[in-house]
Amino acid sequence: MADIIRLLPDNVANQIAAGEVVQRPASVVKELLENSVDAGATEVQLLASDSGKTLIQVSDNGKGMSETDARMALERHATSKIEKAEDIFAITTKGFRGEALASIAAVAKMNLRSRSAEAELGTELKVAATTVESQEFCQCPKGTSIKVQNLFYNIPARRNFLKSNQVELRHIIDEFERVAMAHPEVAFRLEHNGSELFNLPISSQRQRIVNIFGKKYNEKLVPVEEDTELIKLGGFVGKPEFAKKTRGEQFFFVNNRFIRNAYLHRAVQKAFEGLLLEDSHPSYFLFLELDPARIDVNIHPTKTEIKFEDERLIYSIIRTAIKHSLGQYNIAPSLDFEHDQQYAPNPSQREVEAPGVYVDPSFNPFQNRSSGPGASISGPASSPVNGPAGSFNPSASSHPLQSRESKEWESLLSQIPDLPEEASQNALLDSEQHKVVSYIQVGGKYLLKAHGEGLMLIHQARAHQRILFDKIMVSLNNQQVAAQQLLFPVQVSFSSGDYSEMQELLPTLREMGFDLDEFGGNELVVNGIPLYLENPDINQILNLLLEEYKNFNIQAKLELQEKMAAKMAKVAAMKVGTILEPEEMAHLVDELFACSAPYHSPEGRPTIINLALGDLDKTFS
Repeated sequence: MADIIRLLPDNVANQIAAGEVVQRPASVVKELLENSVDAGATEVQLLASDSGKTLIQVSDNGKGMSETDARMALERHATSKIEKAEDIFAITTKGFRGEALASIAAVAKMNLRSRSAEAELGTELKVAATTVESQEFCQCPKGTSIKVQNLFYNIPARRNFLKSNQVELRHIIDEFERVAMAHPEVAFRLEHNGSELFNLPISSQRQRIVNIFGKKYNEKLVPVEEDTELIKLGGFVGKPEFAKKTRGEQFFFVNNRFIRNAYLHRAVQKAFEGLLLEDSHPSYFLFLELDPARIDVNIHPTKTEIKFEDERLIYSIIRTAIKHSLGQYNIAPSLDFEHDQQYAPNPSQREVEAPGVYVDPSFNPFQNRSSGPGASISGPASSPVNGPAGSFNPSASSHPLQSRESKEWESLLSQIPDLPEEASQNALLDSEQHKVVSYIQVGGKYLLKAHGEGLMLIHQARAHQRILFDKIMVSLNNQQVAAQQLLFPVQVSFSSGDYSEMQELLPTLREMGFDLDEFGGNELVVNGIPLYLENPDINQILNLLLEEYKNFNIQAKLELQEKMAAKMAKVAAMKVGTILEPEEMAHLVDELFACSAPYHSPEGRPTIINLALGDLDKTFS
């Protein structure tokens, strides 16, 4: 039998390794930025063109490389970080496997220029698909500059799987932010297609976060600090009132390395328990320092996943430290013995009245409303004790429940119109005017109506969402969205990453009725808004639409419009607790049943529930 096992050629092995390390342009950015930080640079510059597909260049003022080191850096498993296996568990730098440059050079054209502080001349290497085309001396500043061109030019299938320029740019910005956030002692700059997106000077940790995500973040941050024998914890969490509906800025760093860890994420959520709504997510920027021997970072090619030796203890420390910070800065509710929440009044009550009896002596709920035959309507629990009509008996009205019951009957009777003298009780029930009370509002949330031999329940807020959604979609299809101009234009600022995505979203927003202009400096000016928005928080609405766009990442225009319209309908719809007049209830239901899908909201939740007589019988069985 012929031998069939053989060694792979170096170029094939490098391409396989590149499949793990280099997945997209952002992967190249991550590796090159981390190399610059490991080289001790204090200034790092990133230039990109076409979202990194045609050019990625990272330049730094680090210690640079000699001629031999520059050539060895392109070999597989060549590194200056470790010499023996035990060194893997004492790693404090970013990279150590020696795969990055070799993997990048296997799938792109690379130009490397580097000079150490002691050398008068630097070294320039030109590499294409692992092959070194040339190596020569050159004039260059101290440090290293690596230019990566035409990524995946020799693997067209991989290039075809790349996303749109805006999506790839978003990933590049994410990697840039993670490295820059972990190293405020280093100045970073990012330029894309000749336009500067970030220019971050050397600063404190808090100022670096603010410089990345915008000035508005300064007021949102709550410091977190804890120093134990196991770990040193520092950083910031966002105040609960600024929590988002989708996961936004959530960062964990271990020894200045960005990681993902669902278990530690739950520790943060537990710390915010009772302060956030069920579907809200807090922002956090947490930095952990611990002995490298207590963690294992060598479990993932990109090193974003690590293992902890004492994960449960770290969980407890993080949770306790955040809860302490929220309490220390008066964010978490404190126990007030004079206003114990357990005995707090119903929030629906406007004020608490002292116990007592309030009676209108001139009112008798049992008095006939008209003298005609059949017009007498008796109140509840009519009793001889109450005395004759028109009289007032304290013993009959001294209980607050009886007084309230009487007022409810008074309200009900006031809705029944006076009938002519010859009208009978049957005529009253058959009257067309009886339709005035055909809908009943319950809790400012539901509309109730007798329907056949059962009840129909309507969720008024979701019904309004469905109505607005259909109207918005009809307007979009007809390209006739009504808009209203603002008396005073509103400026809305974004982080550089969010602003790049807002630029892609602008055409859709304008189609939906927003009058927006780019103002520069990552800011938009809002001159007008859709007519169906009443007293909106424009900043909040635009951020909600942006989060919806980032969360779904939809390419089809119609699907994107539907998602945006659903979010707009939810924002513009009436809120729970809105009190409606009978005519408004009837109009709302009429509009609902005129919709294309009246039984479900745009989010797919039910708007109408029918309870048959059998269902009602079961509740009393």
